Amino acid sequence: MSKISEIETWLQENLAALLAEHQVPGAAIAVLADGEVIDHAAGLVNKATGVESTVDSVFQIGSITKVWTTTLAMQLVDEGKLDLDRPVVDYLPEFTLGDREAAAAMTVRQLTCHTAGFEGDIFTDTGVGDDCVEKLVATLADVPQLFAPGERFSYNNAGYCVLGRVIEVLRGKCWDDCLRDHLFAPLGLTHAASGPYDAIRYRAAIGHVAPSPRADPVPAPVWALTRSNSPAGSMLAMRPRDLLTFVRMHLNDGKADDGTQVVLPESLLAMRESQVEMPDLGGFFSNRWGLGWMLFDWDGGKVIGHDGGTIGQSAFLRVVPEQGVAIALLTNGGEPLHVYRAIFGKLLDELAGIKMPELPRPNPEAAPADLSRYVGEYSSMVADTVVTSDDDGRLWMERTPKEIFAELANAPVTKDELLPYRGDTFVASGAQLPGVYMPHAFVGDDDQGRARFIHTGRADRRVSR
Repeated sequence: MSKISEIETWLQENLAALLAEHQVPGAAIAVLADGEVIDHAAGLVNKATGVESTVDSVFQIGSITKVWTTTLAMQLVDEGKLDLDRPVVDYLPEFTLGDREAAAAMTVRQLTCHTAGFEGDIFTDTGVGDDCVEKLVATLADVPQLFAPGERFSYNNAGYCVLGRVIEVLRGKCWDDCLRDHLFAPLGLTHAASGPYDAIRYRAAIGHVAPSPRADPVPAPVWALTRSNSPAGSMLAMRPRDLLTFVRMHLNDGKADDGTQVVLPESLLAMRESQVEMPDLGGFFSNRWGLGWMLFDWDGGKVIGHDGGTIGQSAFLRVVPEQGVAIALLTNGGEPLHVYRAIFGKLLDELAGIKMPELPRPNPEAAPADLSRYVGEYSSMVADTVVTSDDDGRLWMERTPKEIFAELANAPVTKDELLPYRGDTFVASGAQLPGVYMPHAFVGDDDQGRARFIHTGRADRRVSR
Protein backbone atom coordinates (compact mmCIF):
# COMPACT_ATOMS: atom_id res chain seq x y z
CA MET A 1 0.00 0.00 0.00
CA SER A 2 1.33 3.47 -0.94
CA LYS A 3 1.90 6.11 1.72
CA ILE A 4 -0.98 8.25 0.45
CA SER A 5 -3.29 5.21 0.55
CA GLU A 6 -2.26 4.57 4.15
CA ILE A 7 -3.10 8.17 4.99
CA GLU A 8 -6.50 7.82 3.34
CA THR A 9 -7.24 4.72 5.43
CA TRP A 10 -6.09 6.47 8.61
CA LEU A 11 -8.39 9.44 7.93
CA GLN A 12 -11.33 7.11 7.29
CA GLU A 13 -10.68 5.40 10.61
CA ASN A 14 -9.88 8.44 12.75
CA LEU A 15 -11.37 11.71 11.47
CA ALA A 16 -14.87 11.22 12.87
CA ALA A 17 -13.53 10.29 16.31
CA LEU A 18 -11.24 13.33 16.41
CA LEU A 19 -14.16 15.62 15.56
CA ALA A 20 -16.32 14.09 18.27
CA GLU A 21 -13.54 14.34 20.86
CA HIS A 22 -13.10 18.06 20.23
CA GLN A 23 -16.76 19.03 19.64
CA VAL A 24 -16.20 19.89 15.97
CA PRO A 25 -19.55 19.44 14.17
CA GLY A 26 -18.10 18.70 10.76
CA ALA A 27 -14.97 18.84 8.61
CA ALA A 28 -13.52 18.03 5.24
CA ILE A 29 -9.86 17.45 4.41
CA ALA A 30 -7.77 17.01 1.28
CA VAL A 31 -4.17 15.84 1.03
CA LEU A 32 -1.76 16.26 -1.90
CA ALA A 33 1.27 13.95 -2.13
CA ASP A 34 3.11 12.23 -4.99
CA GLY A 35 0.96 14.18 -7.42
CA GLU A 36 -2.23 12.58 -6.08
CA VAL A 37 -5.07 14.14 -4.08
CA ILE A 38 -7.16 12.20 -1.61
CA ASP A 39 -10.00 13.65 0.44
CA HIS A 40 -12.32 12.68 3.24
CA ALA A 41 -15.14 14.21 5.28
CA ALA A 42 -17.03 13.50 8.49
CA GLY A 43 -19.68 15.02 10.74
CA LEU A 44 -22.36 17.55 9.82
CA VAL A 45 -22.32 20.81 7.88
CA ASN A 46 -25.24 22.02 10.02
CA LYS A 47 -26.37 20.52 13.33
CA ALA A 48 -29.79 22.16 12.94
CA THR A 49 -30.57 20.37 9.69
CA GLY A 50 -28.54 17.19 10.20
CA VAL A 51 -27.01 17.44 6.72
CA GLU A 52 -23.81 15.40 6.57
CA SER A 53 -20.45 16.75 5.47
CA THR A 54 -19.06 15.29 2.25
CA VAL A 55 -15.85 15.85 0.30
CA ASP A 56 -17.83 18.23 -1.94
CA SER A 57 -19.13 20.37 0.93
CA VAL A 58 -17.96 23.99 0.81
CA PHE A 59 -16.55 25.57 3.96
CA GLN A 60 -15.35 29.14 4.39
CA ILE A 61 -11.55 29.39 4.16
CA GLY A 62 -11.33 32.72 6.04
CA SER A 63 -7.98 34.47 5.82
CA ILE A 64 -6.49 31.84 3.51
CA THR A 65 -8.29 34.15 1.07
CA LYS A 66 -5.38 36.57 1.51
CA VAL A 67 -3.16 34.22 -0.50
CA TRP A 68 -5.76 34.33 -3.30
CA THR A 69 -5.94 38.13 -3.17
CA THR A 70 -2.14 38.36 -3.32
CA THR A 71 -2.15 35.97 -6.28
CA LEU A 72 -4.60 38.28 -8.08
CA ALA A 73 -2.20 41.14 -7.39
CA MET A 74 0.77 39.18 -8.74
CA GLN A 75 -1.11 38.54 -11.99
CA LEU A 76 -1.29 42.33 -12.37
CA VAL A 77 2.45 42.52 -11.65
CA ASP A 78 2.99 39.97 -14.43
CA GLU A 79 1.00 42.18 -16.80
CA GLY A 80 3.01 45.29 -15.90
CA LYS A 81 -0.05 47.01 -14.43
CA LEU A 82 1.07 46.92 -10.78
CA ASP A 83 4.37 47.70 -9.06
CA LEU A 84 4.47 46.44 -5.48
CA ASP A 85 6.94 49.12 -4.44
CA ARG A 86 4.94 52.09 -5.67
CA PRO A 87 2.77 53.99 -3.18
CA VAL A 88 -0.82 52.85 -2.81
CA VAL A 89 -1.97 56.39 -3.66
CA ASP A 90 -0.53 55.98 -7.16
CA TYR A 91 -3.40 53.57 -7.78
CA LEU A 92 -5.92 54.96 -5.28
CA PRO A 93 -5.41 58.75 -5.22
CA GLU A 94 -8.30 59.13 -2.76
CA PHE A 95 -6.77 56.72 -0.20
CA THR A 96 -5.97 58.29 3.16
CA LEU A 97 -5.75 57.44 6.85
CA GLY A 98 -5.62 59.30 10.14
CA ASP A 99 -1.90 59.84 9.48
CA ARG A 100 -1.92 61.48 6.03
CA GLU A 101 1.86 61.27 5.60
CA ALA A 102 1.91 57.56 6.38
CA ALA A 103 -0.91 56.90 3.93
CA ALA A 104 0.93 58.80 1.20
CA ALA A 105 4.13 56.82 1.74
CA MET A 106 2.58 53.35 2.14
CA THR A 107 3.43 50.83 -0.60
CA VAL A 108 1.40 48.00 -2.07
CA ARG A 109 4.03 45.52 -0.84
CA GLN A 110 3.43 46.63 2.75
CA LEU A 111 -0.25 45.75 2.37
CA THR A 112 0.62 42.19 1.31
CA CYS A 113 2.92 41.44 4.28
CA HIS A 114 1.08 43.29 7.08
CA THR A 115 3.68 46.03 7.59
CA ALA A 116 1.45 48.96 6.59
CA GLY A 117 1.21 49.90 10.27
CA PHE A 118 -2.38 51.13 10.61
CA GLU A 119 -5.14 49.60 12.74
CA GLY A 120 -6.42 46.65 10.77
CA ASP A 121 -9.51 45.17 12.38
CA ILE A 122 -12.13 47.23 10.56
CA PHE A 123 -15.29 45.28 9.74
CA THR A 124 -17.69 48.07 8.79
CA ASP A 125 -20.69 46.77 6.87
CA THR A 126 -20.94 48.88 3.72
CA GLY A 127 -23.69 46.84 2.07
CA VAL A 128 -23.78 43.95 -0.35
CA GLY A 129 -23.32 45.88 -3.58
CA ASP A 130 -20.33 45.59 -5.91
CA ASP A 131 -19.08 48.91 -4.51
CA CYS A 132 -18.81 47.65 -0.91
CA VAL A 133 -14.99 47.39 -0.89
CA GLU A 134 -14.67 50.88 -2.35
CA LYS A 135 -17.00 52.19 0.36
CA LEU A 136 -15.04 50.43 3.11
CA VAL A 137 -11.73 51.93 1.98
CA ALA A 138 -13.36 55.37 2.11
CA THR A 139 -14.21 54.81 5.80
CA LEU A 140 -10.52 54.42 6.75
CA ALA A 141 -9.77 58.15 6.60
CA ASP A 142 -9.63 58.49 10.40
CA VAL A 143 -8.05 55.12 11.25
CA PRO A 144 -4.95 55.65 13.43
CA GLN A 145 -1.40 54.62 12.60
CA LEU A 146 0.32 52.27 15.06
CA PHE A 147 3.81 52.69 13.62
CA ALA A 148 5.54 53.93 10.49
CA PRO A 149 4.92 51.89 7.32
CA GLY A 150 7.47 49.10 7.00
CA GLU A 151 8.66 49.28 10.62
CA ARG A 152 7.26 45.96 11.85
CA PHE A 153 4.52 43.36 11.46
CA SER A 154 0.93 43.70 12.68
CA TYR A 155 -1.81 41.58 11.14
CA ASN A 156 -4.04 43.86 9.08
CA ASN A 157 -7.37 42.78 7.58
CA ALA A 158 -8.20 46.29 6.38
CA GLY A 159 -4.88 46.42 4.52
CA TYR A 160 -6.08 43.52 2.40
CA CYS A 161 -9.33 45.32 1.67
CA VAL A 162 -7.21 48.21 0.36
CA LEU A 163 -5.24 45.71 -1.75
CA GLY A 164 -8.54 44.30 -3.01
CA ARG A 165 -9.61 47.81 -4.03
CA VAL A 166 -6.33 48.32 -5.94
CA ILE A 167 -7.11 45.12 -7.85
CA GLU A 168 -10.67 46.29 -8.56
CA VAL A 169 -9.47 49.62 -9.96
CA LEU A 170 -6.82 48.06 -12.19
CA ARG A 171 -9.23 45.38 -13.47
CA GLY A 172 -12.27 47.63 -13.75
CA LYS A 173 -14.53 45.19 -11.95
CA CYS A 174 -15.42 44.09 -8.43
CA TRP A 175 -13.19 41.77 -6.42
CA ASP A 176 -15.62 38.83 -6.70
CA ASP A 177 -15.57 39.04 -10.51
CA CYS A 178 -11.76 39.31 -10.49
CA LEU A 179 -11.62 36.14 -8.40
CA ARG A 180 -14.03 34.24 -10.62
CA ASP A 181 -12.59 35.41 -13.95
CA HIS A 182 -8.88 35.23 -13.15
CA LEU A 183 -8.61 32.27 -10.74
CA PHE A 184 -11.79 30.18 -10.58
CA ALA A 185 -12.17 29.94 -14.37
CA PRO A 186 -8.56 29.25 -15.45
CA LEU A 187 -8.12 26.75 -12.61
CA GLY A 188 -11.33 24.93 -13.54
CA LEU A 189 -12.75 25.06 -10.02
CA THR A 190 -16.15 23.44 -9.66
CA HIS A 191 -16.95 23.87 -5.96
CA ALA A 192 -15.91 27.39 -4.99
CA ALA A 193 -18.07 30.35 -3.99
CA SER A 194 -17.16 34.00 -3.50
CA GLY A 195 -20.30 34.65 -1.45
CA PRO A 196 -23.61 33.24 -0.18
CA TYR A 197 -25.38 33.50 -3.53
CA ASP A 198 -22.84 31.07 -4.96
CA ALA A 199 -22.45 28.94 -1.84
CA ILE A 200 -26.17 28.15 -1.70
CA ARG A 201 -25.71 26.10 -4.89
CA TYR A 202 -23.58 23.60 -2.96
CA ARG A 203 -23.72 21.68 0.31
CA ALA A 204 -22.54 24.68 2.32
CA ALA A 205 -21.31 24.44 5.91
CA ILE A 206 -22.49 26.91 8.50
CA GLY A 207 -20.31 27.91 11.42
CA HIS A 208 -21.10 26.79 14.95
CA VAL A 209 -20.37 28.76 18.12
CA ALA A 210 -20.45 27.76 21.79
CA PRO A 211 -23.00 29.73 23.86
CA SER A 212 -20.58 29.45 26.80
CA PRO A 213 -17.08 28.02 27.36
CA ARG A 214 -16.93 24.22 26.86
CA ALA A 215 -20.61 24.10 25.86
CA ASP A 216 -21.68 22.19 22.77
CA PRO A 217 -21.50 24.48 19.73
CA VAL A 218 -24.73 25.50 18.02
CA PRO A 219 -25.31 26.97 14.54
CA ALA A 220 -24.16 30.58 14.28
CA PRO A 221 -26.89 33.21 13.81
CA VAL A 222 -25.39 34.38 10.48
CA TRP A 223 -23.51 32.62 7.70
CA ALA A 224 -20.74 35.13 7.04
CA LEU A 225 -19.06 38.38 7.93
CA THR A 226 -19.54 41.48 5.77
CA ARG A 227 -18.94 41.42 2.02
CA SER A 228 -16.80 44.56 2.32
CA ASN A 229 -14.06 42.40 3.89
CA SER A 230 -14.12 39.76 1.16
CA PRO A 231 -10.54 40.41 -0.06
CA ALA A 232 -9.36 39.77 3.51
CA GLY A 233 -11.37 36.56 3.92
CA SER A 234 -14.92 37.20 5.09
CA MET A 235 -16.82 35.00 2.62
CA LEU A 236 -14.78 32.84 0.23
CA ALA A 237 -15.84 29.19 0.52
CA MET A 238 -14.85 26.00 -1.29
CA ARG A 239 -14.23 22.31 -0.89
CA PRO A 240 -10.72 21.26 0.20
CA ARG A 241 -9.95 19.62 -3.16
CA ASP A 242 -10.50 22.93 -4.98
CA LEU A 243 -8.26 24.70 -2.46
CA LEU A 244 -5.51 22.20 -3.29
CA THR A 245 -6.09 22.78 -7.01
CA PHE A 246 -5.11 26.38 -6.31
CA VAL A 247 -2.09 25.21 -4.29
CA ARG A 248 -1.06 22.78 -7.06
CA MET A 249 -0.91 25.72 -9.47
CA HIS A 250 1.46 27.44 -7.04
CA LEU A 251 3.65 24.33 -6.99
CA ASN A 252 3.52 23.80 -10.76
CA ASP A 253 5.22 27.03 -11.89
CA GLY A 254 1.90 28.84 -12.10
CA LYS A 255 0.23 26.41 -14.50
CA ALA A 256 -3.29 25.08 -14.13
CA ASP A 257 -3.92 21.36 -14.58
CA ASP A 258 -4.71 21.91 -18.26
CA GLY A 259 -1.44 23.78 -18.83
CA THR A 260 -2.87 27.30 -18.74
CA GLN A 261 -0.30 29.78 -17.39
CA VAL A 262 -2.18 31.50 -14.56
CA VAL A 263 0.75 33.29 -12.88
CA LEU A 264 4.42 33.56 -13.86
CA PRO A 265 6.80 31.28 -11.91
CA GLU A 266 8.95 34.19 -10.70
CA SER A 267 5.92 35.88 -9.15
CA LEU A 268 5.00 32.77 -7.20
CA LEU A 269 8.57 32.38 -5.96
CA ALA A 270 8.52 36.03 -4.87
CA MET A 271 5.44 35.31 -2.76
CA ARG A 272 7.48 32.80 -0.73
CA GLU A 273 10.38 35.17 -0.05
CA SER A 274 10.64 36.52 3.49
CA GLN A 275 9.44 40.11 3.84
CA VAL A 276 9.31 40.58 7.62
CA GLU A 277 10.28 38.71 10.80
CA MET A 278 7.56 37.87 13.30
CA PRO A 279 7.80 38.54 17.05
CA ASP A 280 8.40 35.44 19.14
CA LEU A 281 4.96 33.86 19.49
CA GLY A 282 6.09 30.27 19.83
CA GLY A 283 4.39 27.58 17.77
CA PHE A 284 1.23 29.61 17.31
CA PHE A 285 2.37 31.62 14.30
CA SER A 286 4.88 31.54 11.50
CA ASN A 287 8.47 32.67 11.90
CA ARG A 288 8.28 35.07 8.99
CA TRP A 289 5.82 36.45 6.45
CA GLY A 290 6.07 36.53 2.68
CA LEU A 291 3.71 38.10 0.16
CA GLY A 292 0.44 36.63 1.40
CA TRP A 293 2.03 33.42 2.69
CA MET A 294 2.97 32.57 6.26
CA LEU A 295 6.52 31.12 6.28
CA PHE A 296 7.39 28.41 8.81
CA ASP A 297 10.91 27.19 9.63
CA TRP A 298 10.03 23.81 11.10
CA ASP A 299 12.21 20.85 11.97
CA GLY A 300 12.69 18.97 8.70
CA GLY A 301 12.15 21.74 6.20
CA LYS A 302 10.44 24.92 5.11
CA VAL A 303 6.65 25.09 5.15
CA ILE A 304 4.29 27.75 3.82
CA GLY A 305 0.60 28.15 4.56
CA HIS A 306 -2.14 30.21 6.14
CA ASP A 307 -4.98 29.82 8.61
CA GLY A 308 -8.49 31.21 8.43
CA GLY A 309 -11.28 31.97 10.86
CA THR A 310 -14.76 33.37 10.29
CA ILE A 311 -17.95 33.08 12.35
CA GLY A 312 -17.64 29.55 13.73
CA GLN A 313 -15.51 28.24 10.87
CA SER A 314 -11.76 27.54 10.93
CA ALA A 315 -9.45 26.55 8.10
CA PHE A 316 -5.86 25.31 8.03
CA LEU A 317 -3.50 25.04 5.05
CA ARG A 318 0.12 23.83 5.10
CA VAL A 319 2.33 23.27 2.07
CA VAL A 320 5.83 21.77 1.74
CA PRO A 321 6.86 23.15 -1.67
CA GLU A 322 10.11 21.19 -2.01
CA GLN A 323 8.27 17.89 -1.62
CA GLY A 324 4.98 18.73 -3.31
CA VAL A 325 2.97 17.98 -0.17
CA ALA A 326 -0.07 20.00 0.91
CA ILE A 327 -2.88 19.52 3.44
CA ALA A 328 -6.13 21.52 3.68
CA LEU A 329 -8.48 21.06 6.63
CA LEU A 330 -11.80 22.95 6.78
CA THR A 331 -14.00 22.87 9.91
CA ASN A 332 -17.16 24.48 11.25
CA GLY A 333 -16.87 24.94 15.02
CA GLY A 334 -15.80 23.40 18.30
CA GLU A 335 -12.09 23.10 19.13
CA PRO A 336 -10.51 22.60 15.69
CA LEU A 337 -6.97 23.58 16.78
CA HIS A 338 -6.53 20.20 18.47
CA VAL A 339 -7.89 18.38 15.40
CA TYR A 340 -5.50 20.32 13.17
CA ARG A 341 -2.48 19.52 15.34
CA ALA A 342 -3.33 15.82 15.61
CA ILE A 343 -3.81 15.39 11.87
CA PHE A 344 -1.12 17.70 10.50
CA GLY A 345 1.43 16.52 13.05
CA LYS A 346 1.06 12.95 11.81
CA LEU A 347 0.67 13.63 8.09
CA LEU A 348 3.48 16.17 7.71
CA ASP A 349 5.84 13.81 9.52
CA GLU A 350 4.90 10.74 7.49
CA LEU A 351 4.67 12.46 4.10
CA ALA A 352 7.45 15.05 4.35
CA GLY A 353 9.52 14.36 7.48
CA ILE A 354 8.35 17.65 9.00
CA LYS A 355 8.02 17.95 12.78
CA MET A 356 5.51 20.53 14.01
CA PRO A 357 6.73 22.62 16.96
CA GLU A 358 5.15 22.30 20.36
CA LEU A 359 2.75 25.03 21.47
CA PRO A 360 4.18 27.44 24.06
CA ARG A 361 3.84 26.53 27.72
CA PRO A 362 4.72 28.42 30.91
CA ASN A 363 8.39 28.29 31.88
CA PRO A 364 8.96 29.62 35.42
CA GLU A 365 12.73 29.63 34.87
CA ALA A 366 12.31 32.34 32.23
CA ALA A 367 10.77 34.81 34.67
CA PRO A 368 12.46 38.25 34.32
CA ALA A 369 13.70 39.95 37.48
CA ASP A 370 12.29 43.35 36.50
CA LEU A 371 8.69 43.66 35.27
CA SER A 372 8.67 47.42 34.77
CA ARG A 373 9.28 47.07 31.01
CA TYR A 374 5.86 45.43 30.59
CA VAL A 375 3.60 47.29 33.02
CA GLY A 376 1.31 49.88 31.50
CA GLU A 377 -1.78 50.49 29.40
CA TYR A 378 -2.06 49.36 25.78
CA SER A 379 -4.86 50.05 23.34
CA SER A 380 -6.22 49.27 19.89
CA MET A 381 -9.56 49.56 18.17
CA VAL A 382 -10.24 45.99 19.36
CA ALA A 383 -9.58 46.30 23.10
CA ASP A 384 -7.97 48.16 25.97
CA THR A 385 -5.35 46.19 27.90
CA VAL A 386 -3.93 47.02 31.31
CA VAL A 387 -0.80 45.16 32.46
CA THR A 388 0.08 45.32 36.17
CA SER A 389 2.48 43.59 38.55
CA ASP A 390 1.92 42.57 42.16
CA ASP A 391 4.12 42.33 45.25
CA ASP A 392 4.77 38.65 44.57
CA GLY A 393 6.49 39.44 41.26
CA ARG A 394 3.61 38.26 39.09
CA LEU A 395 2.35 39.96 35.92
CA TRP A 396 -1.37 40.42 35.27
CA MET A 397 -3.33 41.46 32.18
CA GLU A 398 -6.88 42.85 32.17
CA ARG A 399 -8.41 43.10 28.71
CA THR A 400 -11.62 44.96 27.85
CA PRO A 401 -13.00 44.40 24.32
CA LYS A 402 -14.46 47.39 22.46
CA GLU A 403 -17.51 47.99 20.28
CA ILE A 404 -18.39 45.00 18.05
CA PHE A 405 -15.75 42.87 19.78
CA ALA A 406 -17.41 43.52 23.15
CA GLU A 407 -20.69 42.34 21.65
CA LEU A 408 -19.08 39.13 20.36
CA ALA A 409 -17.16 38.29 23.54
CA ASN A 410 -18.65 35.73 25.93
CA ALA A 411 -16.89 37.48 28.84
CA PRO A 412 -16.58 41.24 28.15
CA VAL A 413 -13.62 41.68 30.52
CA THR A 414 -10.92 39.07 31.19
CA LYS A 415 -8.11 39.08 33.71
CA ASP A 416 -5.28 36.60 33.31
CA GLU A 417 -1.86 36.11 34.77
CA LEU A 418 0.92 36.50 32.21
CA LEU A 419 3.22 33.57 32.85
CA PRO A 420 6.86 33.63 31.68
CA TYR A 421 7.62 31.74 28.47
CA ARG A 422 10.91 33.06 27.07
CA GLY A 423 12.51 36.43 26.78
CA ASP A 424 9.91 39.18 26.41
CA THR A 425 7.16 36.69 25.54
CA PHE A 426 4.61 35.53 28.11
CA VAL A 427 1.60 33.22 27.91
CA ALA A 428 -1.84 34.00 29.32
CA SER A 429 -3.04 31.76 32.14
CA GLY A 430 -6.65 31.74 30.94
CA ALA A 431 -6.39 29.02 28.31
CA GLN A 432 -9.26 29.26 25.83
CA LEU A 433 -8.75 25.57 25.05
CA PRO A 434 -7.36 22.85 27.33
CA GLY A 435 -3.57 23.00 27.27
CA VAL A 436 -3.47 26.03 24.96
CA TYR A 437 -1.77 29.20 26.19
CA MET A 438 -1.95 32.33 24.03
CA PRO A 439 1.46 34.04 23.71
CA HIS A 440 1.90 37.78 24.24
CA ALA A 441 5.18 39.37 23.15
CA PHE A 442 6.30 42.76 24.40
CA VAL A 443 8.21 44.47 21.59
CA GLY A 444 9.90 47.78 20.86
CA ASP A 445 11.12 50.44 23.26
CA ASP A 446 9.55 53.76 24.23
CA ASP A 447 12.95 55.36 24.98
CA GLN A 448 12.29 54.83 28.70
CA GLY A 449 13.05 51.12 28.76
CA ARG A 450 9.39 50.11 28.41
CA ALA A 451 7.80 48.05 25.64
CA ARG A 452 6.01 50.06 22.95
CA PHE A 453 3.61 47.27 22.02
CA ILE A 454 2.01 44.12 23.36
CA HIS A 455 1.89 41.77 20.39
CA THR A 456 -0.35 38.74 19.74
CA GLY A 457 0.11 38.79 15.98
CA ARG A 458 -1.55 42.21 16.18
CA ALA A 459 0.26 45.07 17.87
CA ASP A 460 -1.53 47.02 20.61
CA ARG A 461 0.19 50.35 21.27
CA ARG A 462 1.28 51.62 24.71
CA VAL A 463 -0.84 54.60 25.69
CA SER A 464 0.30 55.19 29.29
CA ARG A 465 3.15 57.59 30.00
